[in-house]
Parts: sequence; structure tokens; C-alpha cells
Amino acid sequence: MPGFLTTHVLDTARGCPAEGIKILLYRVSGNSHRKIAEAVTNADGRTDVPILPEGDFKPGTYELIFFAGDYLRATGQAGAEPLFLDQVPIRFGMSEDDHYHVPLLLSPYGYSTYRGS
Repeated sequence: MPGFLTTHVLDTARGCPAEGIKILLYRVSGNSHRKIAEAVTNADGRTDVPILPEGDFKPGTYELIFFAGDYLRATGQAGAEPLFLDQVPIRFGMSEDDHYHVPLLLSPYGYSTYRGS
């Protein structure tokens, strides 16, 4: 199976998918970051298509940046400025042709991630 990358965001404080979160995907090489994709989460907290589709997949180091602060402000969950969580970066490696799924579980004061399926 050719490799590809998907992601989604769940709002663990409200117990629902996080709609409207802007996500940027970068390929990382040393100190160099090259933006290769941009998406916004839909009503299910997912991107409409894989953020890195099969044809664009290459093994390497990547970074997802989730613009969580905009979402927290829009949903009334933001605290005082500056927010504790605003832009959430997740750096990870993809070493083989496979489906990688990197979700973000978000609340105003914490987050977690894992390699999903």
C-alpha cells in the first residue's frame, strides 16, 4: 500500500470533533521546514482528504501545526491572552509506505497525540 497521512482533532473538553481548525503540514530536514499542505477540519474534525495523499508521500520527518487558539477563542474556551495553547506543533517521522494517522486530542490547557489507525 502506498503511504499517506491523515489527521483529525477532537475537543476533549467539550466531547466533540473540533471543526474549523487550520492545519499546516511541513516536511522537516535539519533546520529547514518546507510547507507542503494546508487544510481546515470539517464538522467531523477531519480533513476532507488526506493531508498528505498517496502520490505525495515520502518517508521522512514531518510537522503538523494546529491553529488551536483560533478554535478555542471561537468556542469560548480561551483564557487570558496569551493563550496557554495557541499553535500546537507535532513533529513525527514516517519511515515506511503505510497509512499514518496523527490525531490531536485538544483541551484549553492540554493536548495529546498518538499514531492512530
